[in-house]
Amino acid sequence: MVKFDAAISRRALMAAASALMISGAAAYAQDNGLGTPDQPVEVRMIANEAFANQWQTLMVPEFNKYYPNIKVTIDGVPYVELLAKSMLDATGPSPTYDIIIADDPWVPQLAEVGALLDLKSAEVAGWTDAGYDWADFNAAPLAAGEWKGAQYGVPLRSNMLMMFVNKALYEKAGVPVPTPDLTWDQYLEQAPKLVQDTNGDGKVDAWAVDTYFVREPLTPTIWQTIMNSNGGRLLDDNGKPAFNGEAGVAALETHKKLLEFAPTGAVSHGFSESIQAFRQGLVATMFNWGSVYKGSAIDAKTTTLKPEQVGMQVMPVGSTGAGAHRGIWSGTVSAKSENQQAAWTVIQWLSSKEGEAWHAANLGVFPARKSTLASTPAEPWLKPVFTALQQAYDAAEKGQMWRIRHPRSDAAQQILADEIARAMAGQVSAAEALNVAAEKIEKVLD
Repeated sequence: MVKFDAAISRRALMAAASALMISGAAAYAQDNGLGTPDQPVEVRMIANEAFANQWQTLMVPEFNKYYPNIKVTIDGVPYVELLAKSMLDATGPSPTYDIIIADDPWVPQLAEVGALLDLKSAEVAGWTDAGYDWADFNAAPLAAGEWKGAQYGVPLRSNMLMMFVNKALYEKAGVPVPTPDLTWDQYLEQAPKLVQDTNGDGKVDAWAVDTYFVREPLTPTIWQTIMNSNGGRLLDDNGKPAFNGEAGVAALETHKKLLEFAPTGAVSHGFSESIQAFRQGLVATMFNWGSVYKGSAIDAKTTTLKPEQVGMQVMPVGSTGAGAHRGIWSGTVSAKSENQQAAWTVIQWLSSKEGEAWHAANLGVFPARKSTLASTPAEPWLKPVFTALQQAYDAAEKGQMWRIRHPRSDAAQQILADEIARAMAGQVSAAEALNVAAEKIEKVLD
């Protein structure tokens, strides 16, 4: 018979208990979706290639300081392909992606086919930090992630159409530097003076404006912003096109008139061309997305301008208020993901008060929370940006300044792009272009 050794037995029991605790903790963490050092959770995200690599190289390491056992892989896809690939993956039997980063008008399309998880459901509430504070978000950006009463996304990269100002060109022309009170009438009255010869050689080398004029889906946002600032609407209360009335026609005529004060060939200009013109000091104003501010005013590698030369504010004021247009990238979780808690943890951290502050200070990404915008930012250049962004959120909320929200919004936006391009090219009048667009879009939305 083997002699019983009490000391060995106690050590064995303690070792067994310790192993059981570690095993239990690992199982708990794994069961609760956040992984362990030995069994990390892998989360895959599909996002716009314009910022996917930056997130992978800079954001993910920061996130892993807090959640080291969630391994995040981000696949960047060109914007024009992103919605189609997201829809195809999310509706397949075994989706690759746990997180879909969706542009402003895409949430209804993804939600309508059951592709997204309701982030305010009872299950997700159990995974949500008590201090997350949903009420702290500005209403306009948060609403980009809503559809039919459910919250399918939260704002991760908040963007607004803004007015960029080259103060040096205004001063050179003897025109007062704009303020947020500038009206469209005043702007158009000043524009001819901003088309100027800055070096005295008798040739025009600086123009008043550059923006979206080319045939593409984001070009109508300029026309729509002008229309909204004058009380016009895309759709009426019954969901029927309302943009082909007096306000819409006048706004499109204003959008086209901007070409008279833009660089030669601007009818083919869009996002990249207008940014290049502004950063090279060729135009006094640019109507473009606010997220390009850092690269236009701060980063010497990408701009010829100095911070003190560049201003950013809401777009000019119409009869009912300032102009703005919402363009929010929302973080959403696939309804079929096997790692929903981990996926929500990634999105929750990015959109938290702490995550927003890090994002703004390190990547220049615009926040959506009221508390963030009211705070003193870590980087001094962000202070006037925060002020302008809050004004833009307020204007967008008041004037419903966003694209059509519908499961077929992408098709409707393309119709607007086609018809507005015809008006820009002088092929049809503004009224005819909008009447044709209204007829086609009514059929699409039905």
